[in-house]
Amino acid sequence: MSDYTFHAGEATVLAADGQYTDAMPEILIGRTDGPVGQAFANLMAQSKGHTAMFAIRACNQLVRPATMLVPKVTLKDSANIELFGGVVQSATADAVVDCLIEGVIPKTEANRLCIISLVWIDPRCATHAELDKKDMYRTNYEATKLAIRRALANEPTVDELIANRHTIRHDMDDWS
Repeated sequence: MSDYTFHAGEATVLAADGQYTDAMPEILIGRTDGPVGQAFANLMAQSKGHTAMFAIRACNQLVRPATMLVPKVTLKDSANIELFGGVVQSATADAVVDCLIEGVIPKTEANRLCIISLVWIDPRCATHAELDKKDMYRTNYEATKLAIRRALANEPTVDELIANRHTIRHDMDDWS
């Protein structure tokens, strides 16, 4: 498979209609003694609005590989911070453990690897009157599993990117 030096992956899973709970994790997976491990250790220094935290399933249940969550946007209020440290943290942790169970991440490598997950929380999410935390869990869980799978499979392949260069556009592309 790999020497696990540096693998990157991403995925987007869309929320139910009317929700702001789309998930778009960007994942780095690599050895703790390599560049991903160095970046992981550097994330222990906090920055205002982008507090990193470990993925835990519950108190005293840090997942393996150790996984650090970092918000992509500044979290300005306690409601969004609670979603980050609750629903998103839980979904991410469960996805990592399930990747171990399913063999996507080899159990023999679990203590030699680390994961950095940049996660998206739409700033409108926490104050949305009809926020569906179950849907937020679903989108983050599914997207994290898919991003990990893609990272370790080196997907999309270079050939796929070249083949789709002129047929697939960015979702926000309104300029071409």
